[in-house]
Amino acid sequence: MVSKAIRYAVALAAAAILLSSCAHKYANPIAKQTDQPDKVLFDKAIDDLAHNRFLESRMLLTTLINTYPDSEFLAKAKLALADGWYQEGDAHAMAQAEAEYKDFILFYPAMEEAAEAQTKVCDIHYGEMEKSDRDPQEARRAEEECRVVLTSYPNSKAAPEVEQKLRNIQEDLADTEYNVGLFYQKKGDWFAAANRHQTLVDNYPLYSQADDALWRAAADYQHLGDRWEKNEVQNLTKLVRDYPLSTHVDDAKARLEDLKAPVPAPDQVAYDRMKFELANRKAPGLISQFFGEFSGRADVALAAHSGAPQMQPVHPSVPANVPARAAGMLGTSGDITASVATDASALDTKPDARSAAGAGAGAGTAEGTATGVTAGADAGSAQTPVTAQSASAVQKDAIQKTSEKASKAQAKRAAKVSKPKEPKKSSKPAQPKRAPAANPDALPKPDLPADSNAPPKQ
Repeated sequence: MVSKAIRYAVALAAAAILLSSCAHKYANPIAKQTDQPDKVLFDKAIDDLAHNRFLESRMLLTTLINTYPDSEFLAKAKLALADGWYQEGDAHAMAQAEAEYKDFILFYPAMEEAAEAQTKVCDIHYGEMEKSDRDPQEARRAEEECRVVLTSYPNSKAAPEVEQKLRNIQEDLADTEYNVGLFYQKKGDWFAAANRHQTLVDNYPLYSQADDALWRAAADYQHLGDRWEKNEVQNLTKLVRDYPLSTHVDDAKARLEDLKAPVPAPDQVAYDRMKFELANRKAPGLISQFFGEFSGRADVALAAHSGAPQMQPVHPSVPANVPARAAGMLGTSGDITASVATDASALDTKPDARSAAGAGAGAGTAEGTATGVTAGADAGSAQTPVTAQSASAVQKDAIQKTSEKASKAQAKRAAKVSKPKEPKKSSKPAQPKRAPAANPDALPKPDLPADSNAPPKQ
């Protein structure tokens, strides 16, 4: 009885399946072609991509993009094409992948996948980043592309991960500046060393050795003399305030007391951040240190894990020995204006027009402006500055000399014009005039000798 019931149930199930298949097959004549051709191409390309058949996948995706420009799978096909190049992994493929990702962002900037594409571009350069003692080009490109992710897509899922990658990148770039500054410091070039260390602490405050860089920058300025004491005090003050757990804090406080400068209180936020970093910092092991010497990858084990990374492009500091005017800190000495000359002969008849214009522009400014400072002199140097009165006298003297030269030149030109021209004297002696030639027909013809070859006269 039970077996009969089972056979009956199996028969009913088979009949139901047969009827459903017949209904699906014949209810709509085109039901067997429910998959559209663009979807078929896309599915086959994704399957090839999953099995690392990159060439076949690219051919199918390219066919889909060129044949069905209005397909709903067009955006996904372009992104899959870039993913195929990225998954292939070699240098040529990575360059092609970056181009395809940029192309996708250009055509579909509002899609959610645009943030994913920009993150992949950041990862491409992040993977090529080298150690700090080598070419920093890829690190700078990675820094730029990761900033684009955080500024253009701050709410994307990859934003926290990209932010940490940006800290790692800036750790590598800051380490480059630190090593260069250390090289100049050992060499005794204090201006170059101070410039490198100052650039580091101004642009990469999250660097793992930023406190040591501040201490070294203060030492650089100390070697340069009392003239740079202000710069030394600024770096020591920042060290005590922003890096309270540094090993150089006690020495920095003692140095500030020797310089009779106020000792600041430590910043609580900086204290908590530095405490968190020291507690969560993992030093590389012996094996990692050994093999790290032979590796070309950047070592970012000491990179910060908290704090906002630098989001502005790096602005190198101006070396301390560059004069203020050459560095562009003082600006121009006056307003510069330009106008169209109405008289085309003004420079010929009035050669001192430009000098007079400069004098007029300088006369309108108050005494004691930047014209009284010698060009190229440092603002903080101990040289005796030129007073505004002496500068005005020098300017008037130069204008007077220029006008005198112009007057002499104009007088010479006037003398040349007023002097009459004398006829040119020929170096050849004058020859007597010849008498007019007589009529050749009136003159008697001379008897010519007879030609022996001429025929005899008849």
